[in-house]
Amino acid sequence: MFVAFLLIWFVFNEKVTLEILLFGIGVSAAVYAFCCFFMGFSFRKDLRLMRKLGLILAYAATLLWEIICSNIAVLKVLFHPRKKPHPVIVSFRTTLKTPIARVLLANSITLTPGTITVTLEEDVYRIHCLDESFADGLGGGRILRILERLEA
Repeated sequence: MFVAFLLIWFVFNEKVTLEILLFGIGVSAAVYAFCCFFMGFSFRKDLRLMRKLGLILAYAATLLWEIICSNIAVLKVLFHPRKKPHPVIVSFRTTLKTPIARVLLANSITLTPGTITVTLEEDVYRIHCLDESFADGLGGGRILRILERLEA
């Protein structure tokens, strides 16, 4: 987290001099200490996060790919000359245990075009799909598998 604060400092300053570097290290250390003391951050948590950085990047890349594929699927449904969309509401359960992972899955579903998370109660999702064909991969997709690995 300290490194992220320092990088943000450099981006905002647009150049790197010795004075900016030293002042940035001081400000970043102060903000990091504040976060550790008042917000529950710690160096151990940062190390655990760094170990999972590959999975986090895989999640981001997979989500981006799903958004692109969903855009194409929505365009096909909307511009098909004879096929009309058949909206449905689908419910499914997930094996995710932590609230953060459940909310990430709900937001990932909402970010992909053609689907909206209507409700999330414990481990039960209710999803509105623009077309019934969009409901096929909701319960066990790649994003869900990545989130399960991130939880472990």
